[in-house]
Amino acid sequence: MFYAIVSFLLWGLFPLYFKLLQDVPSFDIVVQRIFWSLLFLMGVLLWRGQWDWLRQVVRQPKVLLGFLLSALLLSGNWVLYVWAVNSGRIVDASLGYFMSPLVSVLLGYLILKERLRPLQWVAAALALSAVLWLTWVNGALPWIGLLIAATFGIYGLLRKTARLGALHGLALETMLLFPLVLAILTISTLRGTNVFLGASWQTQVLLVLGGPVTAIPLLLFARAARRIPLSLLGLLQYISPTMQLLTGVWLYHEPFDGQRLTGFVVIWTALAVYSLEGLWKLWSNKTRPIKA
Repeated sequence: MFYAIVSFLLWGLFPLYFKLLQDVPSFDIVVQRIFWSLLFLMGVLLWRGQWDWLRQVVRQPKVLLGFLLSALLLSGNWVLYVWAVNSGRIVDASLGYFMSPLVSVLLGYLILKERLRPLQWVAAALALSAVLWLTWVNGALPWIGLLIAATFGIYGLLRKTARLGALHGLALETMLLFPLVLAILTISTLRGTNVFLGASWQTQVLLVLGGPVTAIPLLLFARAARRIPLSLLGLLQYISPTMQLLTGVWLYHEPFDGQRLTGFVVIWTALAVYSLEGLWKLWSNKTRPIKA
């Protein structure tokens, strides 16, 4: 739970980081994130001397295909999220991350056969009703939120069931995307449109920092996904969109009326129910007498 909570806290601060890069196109930001993330991860692997896993993975086409799918889902999620932040749609993006835990709970129940206790179902039902309410008050199909929820929810499932650990899995994802990234950077350089080469030194520093800024919370998330139930991981995800919502409304003054507030209050109520039920279950298991 500690790994998951820290990763979501870091993701909650992402709007502040990407607003500093709002003059750079969203697609180019993601290309730079993948490039510098790979360099950062290669440095970590080189420092730790962990390369044997790579020789084993290249002989397993199914594993490579699974990680290619997760890499494409993750990069698509990045592009949409960065675009939403820099287009003044942080609240819409936060709605997507409020939806994604419901996707995680559903996937955990249907695919991984995780079972929810009655109060956990109550919490999930409250969260679902809040999301439906927020969808209705928007007055239009929340395509930003739906796409963010779907891509990140499925990514979480793929990472939980992956055979590689957090560091190796993320390194493999960036490796699989690197040929495409290298081709994009080469073409843009030849055309004189490489955003990194034409940016100020401050922007270049921010783009380079995108490597560790991207990799560290993903490593924490991937490690958490392999150690705790997907249903719990999904509901902990509410930390990140709550921070993003507050950033969008209080700092960047995005629209947020009383109807939307009602929906978010219900979501927070669902979180309280789920957390209290979990604490009660933990306490009851510790106090239950051991039978001889």
